[in-house]
Amino acid sequence: MNPPPDRRLMPRPLPAHLLSATLLWLSSPAGLKSLPVGWTGSNALDAAAAARRAALAGEIAQCGPERIAAALGREVERRARRFLSGLEAYRRHPYRRAAPRLPVRWRGGAARLLDYGARGHGPAVLIVPSLINRYYILDLLPDGSFVRHLAAAGLRPLVLDWSEPGPAERGLTLGGYITGPLAAALTAAVAANAGRPVALVGYCMGGLLALAAALLRPADVAAVALLATPWDFHAERQGQARLLGSLVEMLPLLLRDADAVPVSFIQSLFLALDPFLAERKFVRFAGLDPMGAAARGFVALEDWINDGVPLARNVAIECGRSWYRDNAPARGEWRVAGRAMRPETLAVPALAVVPSRDRIVPPCSAAPLAAAIRGADVLRPPFGHIGMMASEKAPAAVWRPIADWLLSSGAA
Repeated sequence: MNPPPDRRLMPRPLPAHLLSATLLWLSSPAGLKSLPVGWTGSNALDAAAAARRAALAGEIAQCGPERIAAALGREVERRARRFLSGLEAYRRHPYRRAAPRLPVRWRGGAARLLDYGARGHGPAVLIVPSLINRYYILDLLPDGSFVRHLAAAGLRPLVLDWSEPGPAERGLTLGGYITGPLAAALTAAVAANAGRPVALVGYCMGGLLALAAALLRPADVAAVALLATPWDFHAERQGQARLLGSLVEMLPLLLRDADAVPVSFIQSLFLALDPFLAERKFVRFAGLDPMGAAARGFVALEDWINDGVPLARNVAIECGRSWYRDNAPARGEWRVAGRAMRPETLAVPALAVVPSRDRIVPPCSAAPLAAAIRGADVLRPPFGHIGMMASEKAPAAVWRPIADWLLSSGAA
């Protein structure tokens, strides 16, 4: 009998980026044909853009559409080859993340609480990631790990690993996650901290969950750090937010209560924010030393991006309606367990980290939350949403200030 294949040597599956890039290449000839007839593809084309379009159409007519089409075809082919070269180099890269062996301080359904405190010393910090991504963006590489950095600074990180929603979570609402698994994990974290209140650190969507837990359980919380946490969902791209809110109305027709929203649907929403990103990053990767640190970091991050988790149907519907359609948090109308979530009533030290280059949670969405919390400290690092956890400069510019703040805020 042949031994099972070594998965560490098998090529990775094709990521969703391939479809995105393919659509872009196919759209180029279609866009060329649309120029002479004046099709805009959008009713929002301003006067300056219309003038540039008209000038481009004139240049194409002067050079001859056939020559331009041939040149466009060559360029599309060149860019496609570079992209596919980078994609294949990624798929065959030997790096594979080794799952760390960590003590589990609590387990409930699919969720578990991982103890990153090497010896259990130091003040406990409960870290709450998003529901739609794996937690290990916070522990991406052994030598590039936010939670290990906190541990080295003298804190005891306890990371809530949501995992994929199982039978116990498939029917939960957003409030059910907060008053269920998150509340139980908070109780376990307090117990691990000798009964003392713990600091909460929430990343992205996890920041909203952490804030709600702090408002519902103030006696168990010593401080709150909110990292790239959205609050005003209509501050930028209001039309897209409302569109997303309307799209979730189809979910009850497509999914049962016990179903989950597929990863492919969630990833397509992020790809829509920057359709050209896939091509740019894989072309850049093709030029890296495959055995260098930069290539390893790229592969680790790309593996995390492609390792998404489904979202419980009811949570997706609630987020789409309450957050994206109605903008309930910014309007003071987001309610959990019957209580309005009012950040101005938060009575513990708070830190808001607002990355200045964030396109997933734009600064104008996160900043209103910082402004609403009385006396909140604000850190504005020059990174994007993921860069604050994956950039080589993040430890000095983001992680160290967060650790210092946690140690001085009362968490210790």
